[in-house]
Amino acid sequence: MSEILAENLSGKSVMGSDGTELGMLYNITMDINSGALHDLIIEPDEELPDRAVDFETDDVGRFLVPVNRVRAVKDYIVVQR
Repeated sequence: MSEILAENLSGKSVMGSDGTELGMLYNITMDINSGALHDLIIEPDEELPDRAVDFETDDVGRFLVPVNRVRAVKDYIVVQR
């Protein structure tokens, strides 16, 4: 995948590879020592049915999507479901 500036990801919509709109990118976690990216933190779409997504969640219900599940970044961030 080509390089993408983090500022270009801010507020981007996230979609599953099956076409489900998951929500908006809230933040990205990283390993402070290595600089390796860890998880995308996704603010869930309000219309997304409960339990429609099998990603782990944080303590306020945002999805934690491992960065290795990212398949494309264009108009949407597309993640493997």
